Amino acid sequence: MRVLLTGSSGWLGRFLAPMLRAAGHAVTGLDVAPGADTDVLGSVADGALVERLFGERGIEAVIHGGALHKPDIARYPAQAFIDVNVAGTLNLLEAAVRAGHDRFVFTSTTSLMIDQRIRAEAGAEAVWLDEGTGPLAPRNIYGVTKLAAEGLCRIHHLEHGLACAILRTGRFFPEEDDTHRALSGENMKANEFLHRRLTVEDAARAHLVALEKAPEFGCDTFILSAPTPFARAEAAELKADAPAVIARHFPDAAALYARRGWQLPRSIGRVYDAGRAERVMGFRCETDFAAVLAALRTDGPLPFAHDADYVSPQLSRSA
Repeated sequence: MRVLLTGSSGWLGRFLAPMLRAAGHAVTGLDVAPGADTDVLGSVADGALVERLFGERGIEAVIHGGALHKPDIARYPAQAFIDVNVAGTLNLLEAAVRAGHDRFVFTSTTSLMIDQRIRAEAGAEAVWLDEGTGPLAPRNIYGVTKLAAEGLCRIHHLEHGLACAILRTGRFFPEEDDTHRALSGENMKANEFLHRRLTVEDAARAHLVALEKAPEFGCDTFILSAPTPFARAEAAELKADAPAVIARHFPDAAALYARRGWQLPRSIGRVYDAGRAERVMGFRCETDFAAVLAALRTDGPLPFAHDADYVSPQLSRSA
C-alpha cells in the first residue's frame, strides 16, 4: 500500500518507516521537522497540503503518529494542540474518506485515561486500566485533544465505514521523565516494564499489525504496553508492598537490581492491561520485564532505549 506516515521524523516514525518499507509498503513521510524518513515538510493542520499529498502520492492508507505531546504543553498554547491534534486529525480523516480508504491507524495515548484521581494514586489498591476504563476525564490539553481525535475516528467509522485502529500507547520515549527524577532514567524505565512501558520497536510493530488488520475489526481501541505479570487480584498488594508481589513472580529481581544499584518500586499505583490487543488484534509486545531481568543476569545490553540527551526533531529545528 501507499501509506502516509505522519510524525515521520519523530521517535516512533524513525522505527516505523523502515518496518513499513520492509513489509512492502511505499511510505510518504510527513513532518514539520526534517528527518531521514520525511519526504514532505509540513503540518497536518494544513488542510490544503494534506489534500495535495493524497492526490499527488496516491495515498491508500494513513498512519497518523504526528502530534503535539505532553511536554509540548510548556512550549505551545492550547490552540496549537487543537489545531494539530484535533483539526489535523480531521483533515486526514476527511481526506481518507474522500479517497475511498478502508483503514486508518491513529496513535493515541494512555495519558488521556489518567484523571487527577488516578494520577494521585491515593486509593488502597492499584488502579487497573483497560479499554473499558471510564468515564475518561483527561487532566491536560494534550489528553483532551487526543480524546477528541479518537472521537473523530469513531465518527468517521460510523458515518463513512472507515476502519480505524486507535492505539493507546504506553510510554516508549527515550529521554528522561519530565516530572519524576527520583530514580535514574534506566532504573525508572526498567520498573515501568512491569506496568506501563513498551519499547519503541514494539510500538512500531503494533502499528504495522494494526494497518494490516484494521478492516477486520472496524473501529476499535487498544492499549499498547508490555504484558504485565500481575493479575487484578494483586492490585491491593501492589499498592501496599510491590516488592513482595514482584518477588513472587521474579524471585531474583531484588538481587539483580541490588547488583546494579537500582531500586524496585515500593508501590505501584496503576497497571495498564494490554491483554485485549493480544486477544483481538493478535499483537503482544516482544520485550517485557522478564527480558530486562535477563539482560541484568548476563550484564548484557538493556532491551530498551534510554537517551538522557534526546531532543525531539521539532525542538532541534526551533533551537
